[in-house]
Amino acid sequence: MSTNTTSAYSDFHLQFIAGEWQTGKDDSTNTNTNPYNGDTLVEIQQATKDQLNEAYDAATQAQEAWAKQTPAERAAVLYKVVSILDQRQEEIVDWLIKESGSTRIKAMVEFGATRAITLEAATFPNRVHGEIRPSNTPGKENFIYREPIGVVAVISPWNFPLHLTQRSIAPALALGNAVVLKPASDTPVTGGLLLAKVFEEAGLPKGLLNVVVGSGSEIGDAIVEHKAPSLVSFTGSTSVGKHIGELANGGEYIKQVALELGGNSPFVVLKDADIEQAVKAAAFGKFLHQGQICIAINRVIVEDEIYDDFVERFLAHVKTLNVGDPNKQDTAVGPIINEKQVKSLKEKIAKAQEEGAKMILSGEIEGQVVPPHIFTEVTREMDLSRNEVFGPLVGIIRAKDEDDALSIANDSMYGLSSAVFTADMQKGLRFARGIRAGMTHINDISVNDESNTPFGGEKNSGIGRFNGEWVLEEFTRTHWISMQNEPREYPF
Repeated sequence: MSTNTTSAYSDFHLQFIAGEWQTGKDDSTNTNTNPYNGDTLVEIQQATKDQLNEAYDAATQAQEAWAKQTPAERAAVLYKVVSILDQRQEEIVDWLIKESGSTRIKAMVEFGATRAITLEAATFPNRVHGEIRPSNTPGKENFIYREPIGVVAVISPWNFPLHLTQRSIAPALALGNAVVLKPASDTPVTGGLLLAKVFEEAGLPKGLLNVVVGSGSEIGDAIVEHKAPSLVSFTGSTSVGKHIGELANGGEYIKQVALELGGNSPFVVLKDADIEQAVKAAAFGKFLHQGQICIAINRVIVEDEIYDDFVERFLAHVKTLNVGDPNKQDTAVGPIINEKQVKSLKEKIAKAQEEGAKMILSGEIEGQVVPPHIFTEVTREMDLSRNEVFGPLVGIIRAKDEDDALSIANDSMYGLSSAVFTADMQKGLRFARGIRAGMTHINDISVNDESNTPFGGEKNSGIGRFNGEWVLEEFTRTHWISMQNEPREYPF
């Protein structure tokens, strides 16, 4: 583990706008609290629309010079960021635990993913390239350039705030763009301000990264509608994503969007699967970060022949999970992010029972800590199956056979991630290719994200892909330039 030899970052009550740390000028205050014990971490006076405009002006002005930097110069900043992340690992992990309610296990997973996407992004300046295409016009050459898209608006979520913010801003900056970021209100530090400190320490020129913490009513729509951004990158709920899509394409200035939205991930266990391994995978893929992950297992679908055996073993294993203080090394399930989410989960528990699901495991909800809840006799029509849970509740659905399991898996408006367990890899591949989703994992969990593979969904789970060469497409623009090298004859 890294040892922090530098003083910890401070002054997180300030905004990072135009390369300077300044006080928000709105009348409202963001009181940032620890979801486990309720302690106040920092109070942030929020930004106004005028400060958002200042951030966009700074980004627009800084971007042109940044795009002209050599690939090596831009890559050097990203490599420096990786070095700082390593040096400050303990400090960053501590912030993830106390601000987002991450268990120590989850915080380490998130730190690793953040580091990986930053390292991957450092290679992007040398990987982006154009093409030369032939022409049917005599004497003409066609050049297709990949150029920075300009200014990128990033709106990031609270569940994996560090990683899902860095997943957009690191590639955007590496490719010559500037960024204006609005982090989630529940995680303004790990979702933005902390990363601003890291990039500032790494020597990123002023104005290229702006972090604006503000209320949705003040800057929520304005960050999308402003004329400066050419692309809006949003990770969050489908309902908000739809609204952002409407704003981006229905206003005065049309923008591109990269939307990573909600999920309803099926976890299918076929009758020839290694049940014990499937049980362990299901527990980790469901209860990591209390199930507050867009790609968390949402529905467990088990073939009839092994259903009862799976349920018995799964119940026994989940009962062994430690619940409570996220800072303890062995805690598997920590707190829910806020009281609103806790209320939503209580309503889902009641709804599941009303609809006929059998609750075989529950526990007392203490503060914002919700212990695992397991339901059997769940059908595809129930709310627990139809909608994203985003918490430590899970329904287990009985499938008649393989075909029925596939039908249930696809019976959703979402299509983000998915998983299937089987001893027959060819069967698994056939089954996986039958799932309508952006990602499917055979004999593993739906919670997978690698920096060099495409991450994104189908249907109501979003538009576009992150990571690797796929994000190069999202954060650059295509520019066709033709060159007529000899006089061309025109018909008139």
